[in-house]
Amino acid sequence: MSAPLNIKIFVISLQRSLDRRKQVEKEMQKISLPWSFLDAIDGSALASRPIEYKPAKVKRLQGYELTPNEIGCYLSHKEAWKRCVSENAPTLVLEDDFVLAANFESVLGTILEADDCWDFLRLQGLYEVPYKTLVEKSGVAFVRNEGDAVGATAYLLKPVIARQLIHDSVDIYEPVDHFLEHHQKHGLEFLAIRPYPVDITRAKSTIADRSERSPVKGLHKRWRSVARALDRVLSKDPWFPK
Repeated sequence: MSAPLNIKIFVISLQRSLDRRKQVEKEMQKISLPWSFLDAIDGSALASRPIEYKPAKVKRLQGYELTPNEIGCYLSHKEAWKRCVSENAPTLVLEDDFVLAANFESVLGTILEADDCWDFLRLQGLYEVPYKTLVEKSGVAFVRNEGDAVGATAYLLKPVIARQLIHDSVDIYEPVDHFLEHHQKHGLEFLAIRPYPVDITRAKSTIADRSERSPVKGLHKRWRSVARALDRVLSKDPWFPK
């Protein structure tokens, strides 16, 4: 009998999302690993904005404000990072709209055996982007995406990475999936596994207040660029470093 995999698995899910939780329980029957729900923070139910969120500055430097549920989603992932640190073990973070590939547990075993190949791994992406293969182990390709694949449905991280993400989340000013790819801010290399061993159900998002945003354009974009330039000059820890 092979030794159990040294990993913690947390599935971020709203307590009220009973149908999604039933689907998660069904999906996790594909693997033999222990896991647990991490109760998501319901942004729409927050009595006040968290201290990490500064609306005026976000609007100035981002061009738009985050929605309450985007803030709640970010806080939920931040809690998963704290659990990773406290458990002191590699941690798989899942959102509750995932679908595991049939060979998921085998792929995960290969990833954990190839411990020196990664610290921070994307296991799912919403958009197809070009990528460069760095190394291949037992048919599993560790790659560097050449673009932001978007999404935070499934990723794997080590405690040292979780600590850095927490450190750089003193302020919350962008959706969490954007932050995970924000190398200029946290300095971390977010690699990926190809083919992705996790897909999404494409069920309606529980972040119901997050609609498709129009890009910031024209004068508004110019003012944003000026604001970011000033922040880089005046702040010891700018949100958008070069």
